[in-house]
Amino acid sequence: MILKVALVVVMVGVTVARPADLYGAQNTYKEEALPYDFAYGVKDDYAGTDFGAAEQSDGNTVRGSYTVALPDGRKQTVNYEADHEKGFVADVQYSGDAQYPHEYGPPITFKPKNNYQPQTSYQ
Repeated sequence: MILKVALVVVMVGVTVARPADLYGAQNTYKEEALPYDFAYGVKDDYAGTDFGAAEQSDGNTVRGSYTVALPDGRKQTVNYEADHEKGFVADVQYSGDAQYPHEYGPPITFKPKNNYQPQTSYQ
């Protein structure tokens, strides 16, 4: 009988001594949306890279655009606006004419020219 009482007391003690839930609900704070703007662009004629983007926000509505040169020679421009009422609304436009090659074959590759000249060695 004493053993049963001691066992119950130990179990109650272990249950009460258990640490509180450390991973409970966290406080949430309303953060104010801050206005911002940014822009970037890359244009490399040698590699054929041409793209850029610009975006600005007043804290509630985000407006922006981005452009990219497509492989077929056209330029794609996307103007967009996003907010909590209308969601993301995009206007996509293309400029230029698509150009496709008439001949198909393996891609043109360039191999570096070997300019190695053995040097004379002195012993």
